[in-house]
Amino acid sequence: MIPSYQRPETETLQERLRELPRFLIVVAGPRQVGKTTLVRGVLATYPPERYSFVAVDAPDDAFLASADPTSTTTRHQVAAPRDSAWLIDIWQRARTAAKGSGDGHILVLDEIQKIPRWSDTVKGLWDGDRAEGLALHVVLLGSSPLLMQQGMSESLTGRFEVIHLTHWSFREMVDAFDFDLEDYLYFGGYPGSAPLIRDEPRWRNYVNTGLIEPSIEKDILMMTRVDKPALLRQLFHLGCRYSGQELSYTKMMGQLQDAGNTVTLAHYLELLGNAGLIRGLQKYAGQHHRRRSSSPKLNVLNMALMSAGSGYTKAEAQADRSYRGRVVESAVGAHLHNTATSDCRLHYWRDGTNEVDFVLERGQRLVAIEVKSGAVPAQLHGLDAFEREFGTCRHLLIGHGGIPLAEFLSYPAEHWF
Repeated sequence: MIPSYQRPETETLQERLRELPRFLIVVAGPRQVGKTTLVRGVLATYPPERYSFVAVDAPDDAFLASADPTSTTTRHQVAAPRDSAWLIDIWQRARTAAKGSGDGHILVLDEIQKIPRWSDTVKGLWDGDRAEGLALHVVLLGSSPLLMQQGMSESLTGRFEVIHLTHWSFREMVDAFDFDLEDYLYFGGYPGSAPLIRDEPRWRNYVNTGLIEPSIEKDILMMTRVDKPALLRQLFHLGCRYSGQELSYTKMMGQLQDAGNTVTLAHYLELLGNAGLIRGLQKYAGQHHRRRSSSPKLNVLNMALMSAGSGYTKAEAQADRSYRGRVVESAVGAHLHNTATSDCRLHYWRDGTNEVDFVLERGQRLVAIEVKSGAVPAQLHGLDAFEREFGTCRHLLIGHGGIPLAEFLSYPAEHWF
């Protein structure tokens, strides 16, 4: 990795910390996208006494940075249950440091969602700081987006700003790791796996055991009630296998053991999406109730997830034209999802034999997107049919005869509005 490379969100965090504390700063996103690395990089620009970095999931014998300015040592051993009392103690140390410094203090809590009822405790502490006008910035990190969302919506409404970190984009992997397009389509956007791509078996093992399994086990199964964990794992692998394709819940149940019902599958698919693994895109229908009842189009959110379990080497994946078509389409879908702003919605559309690969929606504006990895037909019937039903909109052709794939992947979703 290029040592000087910084993700754009680095500047956002720096700006927030230069302001007076107005909101809790929440840095959220999937596992292994660089949340902790980004925050540590920003903290490194401050003197050590200006901040405390506390990893909630560190072992009891870990040494954590002390926020006590009266301590004769720079580190303090913490051996206590990770509960509200422990959090209050850590926070109080940061308060003491803030009061003793003319420049204030920064408290970072990593994996905050692992503290039971963390949001209620944080709410009381934060409100107390605001009442006192304390110059204490608080940064919260978490690798379980669903648990973070629940905590923030339950207790912290109006008290936080979120800095979202998504999977690394094509352009970021080019700039940071010198990837080319074929590297990105196969190896995806996990920075931690990038140094391993010249040894494909080692890379696959890292993705499967170091990324996928912890995402399922730690970010979903340990944090959320899942009655059928084996089914959730099966659904993940099914989603990787069928990425880029529409698949009804009925067909899913036919391929899964102990599949239960469609409600269970839809819920598990939502959990996988919240963990940054797979999304089930809904059909665009204009009417929201019709979207919810449609068959989902499965799409991995990082191309490494599709490749690691495919059984293909990079060369074999490029040579199989049918598989490569789904790879290209999945890459476009992942890019649109990961770079879309909060007011954008991503769908697909189908009516009989007419289909549009992706529909990007923002308010009343629509962008219909068709992806072609091979020869382009003389007429794009799907785009024409979509406009007849929903009115004139912007439409894009990605690939042969249209916008080159590398160019499309170099701009965020909102650019195409």
